[in-house]
Amino acid sequence: MTDFATDPRLVNDSYPVTELPLCQLRLMDDARFPWLVLIPRQPDAREVFDLDARTQQQLWREATAVGRAMLAALGGDKLNIASLGNVVAQLHVHVVVRRREDAAWPAPVWGHGQAEVYDLDRLAALRAHVLAEVERLDLTAPTA
Repeated sequence: MTDFATDPRLVNDSYPVTELPLCQLRLMDDARFPWLVLIPRQPDAREVFDLDARTQQQLWREATAVGRAMLAALGGDKLNIASLGNVVAQLHVHVVVRRREDAAWPAPVWGHGQAEVYDLDRLAALRAHVLAEVERLDLTAPTA
């Protein structure tokens, strides 16, 4: 997969957290919402159906496990998992912990208001917290 490159808009709008078996895991730079993005390291993938069945299963495994860990660690009223791609066509999956009192509730977070960038201390603390939770997960694909 040497020809894989992350879309520059995703790089500019997020911070790296870790590499999962299939995906890059990045933290969106909007302190209003605990918001992660999973980016499968699959060149030219724009839609989930661009992935073979086994890779689709792994993407869903990673997204749901990360979402469950985030919700358990940070609390919240709802978890949003979505793949939109209207602005950035490269396949990526958003995992957002939602709270009834958040700035966008109950509407989607995309395009709502102005992003609040993380200060370095808060960014480092949340990134470390997310990384600790993710490292506890078993994200290896089951054997057939």
